[in-house]
Amino acid sequence: MGTGDMPRYIPRIVDAELEELLGIFGAVLIDGPKWCGKTTTARQVAASELDVDNPAGDYAQRALAEIDPAGALEGPEPRLVDEWQEVPKLWDGVRYLCDRRPGGGHFILTGSSTPRDGDLPHHSGAGRIARLDMGTLTLREAGVSDGSVSLEGLFAGERYGTSRGTLSLADIAALIVKGGWPEAIGLAPGAASRYAREYLRAISERDVSLVDGTRRNPVKVLALLRSLSSNESTLASQRTIAADAAISAPALGSYLDVLRRMHVVEDVPAWSPALRSPVALRKTAKRHLADPSLAAAGMGATVERLRSDMKTLGLLFESLVLRDLRIYGRANGAVLSHYRDETDLEVDAILERDDGEWAAFEIKLGMAQVDDAVIHLMRLRKRIVYAGDREPAALCVVVGFTGITHVTSDGIQVVAVDHLGP
Repeated sequence: MGTGDMPRYIPRIVDAELEELLGIFGAVLIDGPKWCGKTTTARQVAASELDVDNPAGDYAQRALAEIDPAGALEGPEPRLVDEWQEVPKLWDGVRYLCDRRPGGGHFILTGSSTPRDGDLPHHSGAGRIARLDMGTLTLREAGVSDGSVSLEGLFAGERYGTSRGTLSLADIAALIVKGGWPEAIGLAPGAASRYAREYLRAISERDVSLVDGTRRNPVKVLALLRSLSSNESTLASQRTIAADAAISAPALGSYLDVLRRMHVVEDVPAWSPALRSPVALRKTAKRHLADPSLAAAGMGATVERLRSDMKTLGLLFESLVLRDLRIYGRANGAVLSHYRDETDLEVDAILERDDGEWAAFEIKLGMAQVDDAVIHLMRLRKRIVYAGDREPAALCVVVGFTGITHVTSDGIQVVAVDHLGP
């Protein structure tokens, strides 16, 4: 690539939804973790930009936005307002202008955190500002998966015949360590992992204190991030995490709240299949970091270390697949949750649509674990259907290395992770 060439844009799953929402709403907020590509995606359709983080002219754009929000918002549309939370009054300005301008597609806002409580906008923006959640690159977006097994197809009742995946154990470990950071997509795992390590450093030393103006001990923040990394894909209690990080229980709640507002921690809630269901469920949410590379970085895990620790590799592989299922689910109008009941039956992921249609997924590192996963899924189906709820649209096992996509004799769809797509 020549020195004057722009980097190639990586098409994102949210592109189509962004275009759709801009045709309906006056403004769209693209929300998600830092460095996941929100601004780059917005720039593909924006006609002009207000960048309050731009230091040019001693932050002249920010100064204008503080003094005259309406004037700062003037420009060809859609106008991108990048990192709007740095000047929270811009939100109310956008809502005001959308109220007075017919049609959709006036503004795109991006942000990697919500403002501190005292700076929250006066109005929610309901009916004027649509929210679009965005994450790091999925395997499909990164070109690792061919997308031959679509979540949309699974919900439609399609089943997919025998085909073999191509990923090795080393490939899986490398994908976890690299993560889904767009800027790191072409780098070797060791170099790409520096993005995740720098992310954790920036959060602990600076960002976590800027969100709500409360100064926090960076050593304790980093200890908390390391504890969350070590407990990735588990149901570790807050007491366990607080003890690991040497943070008091009351303070832990505040720390976790800030990390959620920064989209660093993304909880996977427990599934509630139906209000009438007699199935007794455990209600504990699973805490996940926004990208599996963050958990790997928090543990100091390299490709070599993960290959020699299959248990940790399996947990982080689950985190990787859950990241992708969350994003594929959003594109199909489905919300991600997990299942655990009073018999300790666990299923890794449930995707449920607004109309109650649902699909269940077990996530396994290798083919040797498929039989156990099938048993779990069959038990789940029996419990839910016996309780009076609808049949699942699909029961699936997502497999990592040497995965073979096929349908079992029980009708369970097995999917190699490098075949899965939206």
